[in-house]
Amino acid sequence: MTDRALESWLWLARLPGVGPRTSTLIIDAYDHPEAFRAASQADRAAHGLPRAAVRAPHDAASLQSGIDADLRWADAEDRHLIARDDARYPALLTQIADPPPMLYLRGDPNALLEPQVAMVGARNASDNAIRIAEEFAAYLAATGLTVTSGLALGIDTAAHEGALAVHGRTVAVMATGPDRLYPRDNEALARQIARHGAIVTEMPTGTPVSRGLFPRRNRLIAGLSVGTLVVEAGRHSGSLETAYRAIDAGREAMAIPGSIHNPRVKGCHALIRNGARLVESAQQVIEEVSHAIDGPAATAPPVESTAEQADWTALDAREIAVLEAMDHDPIAFDTLLQRASLTPDILSSILLKLELSGDVAPCSSGYYMRTSNRAGG
Repeated sequence: MTDRALESWLWLARLPGVGPRTSTLIIDAYDHPEAFRAASQADRAAHGLPRAAVRAPHDAASLQSGIDADLRWADAEDRHLIARDDARYPALLTQIADPPPMLYLRGDPNALLEPQVAMVGARNASDNAIRIAEEFAAYLAATGLTVTSGLALGIDTAAHEGALAVHGRTVAVMATGPDRLYPRDNEALARQIARHGAIVTEMPTGTPVSRGLFPRRNRLIAGLSVGTLVVEAGRHSGSLETAYRAIDAGREAMAIPGSIHNPRVKGCHALIRNGARLVESAQQVIEEVSHAIDGPAATAPPVESTAEQADWTALDAREIAVLEAMDHDPIAFDTLLQRASLTPDILSSILLKLELSGDVAPCSSGYYMRTSNRAGG
């Protein structure tokens, strides 16, 4: 690509009032932003383009400082500017209704070309959901799939870390410019992702954090992936938007169910009612997306989770009694006290130990739930 051609794409990405849908109309009409720049307002209007596109300037003077900033940012070995006509632009992304004209990527561009499964969920996720996300991501990455998420705290972080734990690929999609990072707490994680996958955004350099940009980020997560899995999400979680965008794009949407008493999974249940696949294992995720992928992941053998392989040998008799008295639905402390026939101080001590071992998770209002499937229970 010539310097002028690349600058034309950067110019299109920065045009005020011209978003991804309008830029798609422009490319459909003119094939390349250079031809659009050269066209008269009358010609643009004759193509039925929106007013902002018709009145867009012909030169790049007003946007040149931003374009120069983009080019300076990309002047490093692991930074890439990928236009829609670039061979490195992922084909799956061109199939959505509003693909971005430019991608700003740090890391390996090839990570975008490999089969990806998106994993999203609550920022304020439960410990149990975090563990599930890590286990699922590790399994999927170990089979050769790339795990894609949004770099947010909670489930997103767990998904990225799970993939990295098995030296797998992971892609983080940001809502800011490539020279910004949000949240700052994930700075070290972002560096790891760039070394073992990619960090990508459609927003030009200098774009700050803005609530309105996260829905755009979510559509990219879904658009890059053959399927989207929601691990834990409340009724109003932004993760649901990602899943619905996957459905709109003809991709698989999946959700992990939970207790009917748990408000943190109401969004997952709503997704399932609206057509998302209910999945209980990472192997089921692969089965749901196998029609869209090739290679080892498509035929990965089922394996049991670490929780399913665990046994009672590390527990004493009272700890076993507490687990036997529980179910996977939340149970009140007082009810558990009666079932296990223990004193409050002893039960509190046992629950703390079982929390630390990952066998029990605290819920709201003094309830607890069992999170493991130890053999014998």
